[in-house]
Amino acid sequence: MTIHIRRAAPEDAETIAEFQLRMAMETENLSLDRDTVHAGVRAVLKDSRKGRYYVAQADGQVVGSLLVTPEWSDWRNATFWWIQSLYVTEAYRRRGVFRALFGYLQRLAQSNDGVLGLRLYVASRNAAAQRAYEAVGMDGEHYRMYEWVKP
Repeated sequence: MTIHIRRAAPEDAETIAEFQLRMAMETENLSLDRDTVHAGVRAVLKDSRKGRYYVAQADGQVVGSLLVTPEWSDWRNATFWWIQSLYVTEAYRRRGVFRALFGYLQRLAQSNDGVLGLRLYVASRNAAAQRAYEAVGMDGEHYRMYEWVKP
């Protein structure tokens, strides 16, 4: 199977939004508001300062996507790219889609002097995803993520 990675285009918005709705249900049993998710995806596609989506295509269809958002590090005087909203369709999991997306981002980061590395967060109970991230050389031992969300 050949996997082609490309930057997402506006015509990918519907697919990416559907992926996000599925991911929230699969990973957190959370039903997101469809209109909000669609508007959020379109907002990123219209304004690259918010982030950039990349999609993986195989067998003539989009089978995975992820969002990259920048984070400035004053400690390092460089930017980290956060991988977010990663989703691979069930039929294409464990077939190299994430590895292809990650490799593509690594090459982009290596060619950009202002980018120091890649980061992501994962649900603490998502052991399968953690194994996939470790398999591409990521280390989950350095930080824990905490969050606060407005009530």
